Amino acid sequence: MAYELHFAPLQGYTDAVFRNAFAKYFGGVDVYYTPFIRIEKGDFRRRDLRDLEPEANRVPELVPQILPGTPDELRRLAEAVQAKGYRAADINLGCPFPPIVGKRKGAGMLPHPDLVEEVLRATEEFPEMLFSLKMRLGWEEGCECMNLVDAINSLRLRHVTVHARTGKQQYKGPTNPEAFAAFYERCRQPLFYNGDLLSPEDIHSIRERFPLLRGVSVGRGFLSSPFMGAECKGIAVPIGNERANVIFDFHNELLSVYSERLQGEAQLLSKMKSLWEHFLPETDRKLLKQIHKSNRLETYREAVRKIFQP
Repeated sequence: MAYELHFAPLQGYTDAVFRNAFAKYFGGVDVYYTPFIRIEKGDFRRRDLRDLEPEANRVPELVPQILPGTPDELRRLAEAVQAKGYRAADINLGCPFPPIVGKRKGAGMLPHPDLVEEVLRATEEFPEMLFSLKMRLGWEEGCECMNLVDAINSLRLRHVTVHARTGKQQYKGPTNPEAFAAFYERCRQPLFYNGDLLSPEDIHSIRERFPLLRGVSVGRGFLSSPFMGAECKGIAVPIGNERANVIFDFHNELLSVYSERLQGEAQLLSKMKSLWEHFLPETDRKLLKQIHKSNRLETYREAVRKIFQP
């Protein structure tokens, strides 16, 4: 099977508007994932379910990611995505944010192998669905994943994606390919690598080191280098002014669609300015500062225009 590139979900960024625009302008991605869907105060968040609507998504393949903390939550989440017509779901055991971890969800579940196994066993109640798993090396130590590998091997999973950091690291500090290698040797599921893949060269290096990988999962790297997927697939990409124009068109489509959906200029500015936390990090710092200081849409537009049309 062909080596696959998956777009890892980024909470607050990769909603349906972003996914559709990215697929339209850049491509190179085989599978997109929704930011995780969870049960909060006993119910689903409406915006999570709206983001799932099939008619709102125009990407090659979309997989909903779910964040269960108990077997019952997994059942409810699986049933919810099923009701929207999906036959695949990705289970999040990787989110490192304290409010999630404190509820023994995401990476906070990793120090509790019995709970992990109990939750994952509930997938067997949905034989018509394909489940995958997103996890980290552990919560505190990179070897914690080895306590889970036998249980993971015993399940019927589409694949497993491992972010090569611990939960405590969040997104900081070095990845740990050595700890990943130990899991790679023992895991019998199709495996994806995730973590600090910021260039085609990074992907090539990981592919050479771990030749049996099914593929890689890229998150922030697709924001900082949006043509990376196409470049890795050998798809011709624009250069020079044409390249800048495509990225500018992508940005303007986001701005246009969000302006129709968000309420008020302040909300729109907040959404667009957050994009630049990871988008095109090589941008001149003075222009980035102008973007983040913009308090009116007109000044924001002018700062962005200077980047693409100096």
